[in-house]
Amino acid sequence: MMNRTRIVAAFLAASALFSTTPVAAQTAAERLAGLDERITRLEDMNAIEKLQRSYGYFVDKSQWHPLSELFTEDATLEIGGKGIFLGKARVLEYMQKAFGPDGTKKGALANHMQFQPIPDISADGKTGWVRARAFVMSNGGWGLPLYENEYRKENGVWKISRLTGPFTMYTSWEGWGKWAMNNTWPDKFDPPPDLPPSVVYLTYPAYYIVPFHYPNPVSGKVFTPDRDEVGAYHRPPGTKEQMDSLKVGRWVDGSQPIGQPPKD
Repeated sequence: MMNRTRIVAAFLAASALFSTTPVAAQTAAERLAGLDERITRLEDMNAIEKLQRSYGYFVDKSQWHPLSELFTEDATLEIGGKGIFLGKARVLEYMQKAFGPDGTKKGALANHMQFQPIPDISADGKTGWVRARAFVMSNGGWGLPLYENEYRKENGVWKISRLTGPFTMYTSWEGWGKWAMNNTWPDKFDPPPDLPPSVVYLTYPAYYIVPFHYPNPVSGKVFTPDRDEVGAYHRPPGTKEQMDSLKVGRWVDGSQPIGQPPKD
């Protein structure tokens, strides 16, 4: 089997036949190095996508030890509004205490499906990011977290260094049209987090736009999410104002409550 360098060299020789750039503009070594860098970047993006998808499959069947091995020793984990857990050991403790010991149980249903991944790699190739949406179904109902995660390459292996997954919707089997649950309770269940939530946000019928790790791919402009009253920072979880927003919600323009017929 041809090794990677020989494959790149063969591709370089073939591409030179169709290139519109003068051959003298770059040396063969420079072009070879450039192609190798591009291939490494593509491989890295594929690796962090695979890493994130593996996380979802381990969640499916309560494989908490294998899941914790995906993280760096100093990783942070923040799911929903529970708070922040510091370090790989705390990631494992959170999973086992909140969801039970390793291994799936009879009658248990948990599918952690992930979609729309957008990966990026830093210029030095040491850090990566993925924005992805998940659709979670379980015995408890349905959930829609949106991940903005960070990854680190350690000794040639990519690992999760920060997993952040705010929920945009959480509901029972009746569905979000009938019943939508606040998923921002820091004291919802054990174990307690090491730090409070990084953001006070609301779930459907309110909204929270998770900040993007990347700019607009066409304009290059950074997208700044709004801080409207129905979104982030409206009121702390558990307060009357926050609970009222959860029950009623508002259209983006504040014209009427969600769930009522439009005004004439």
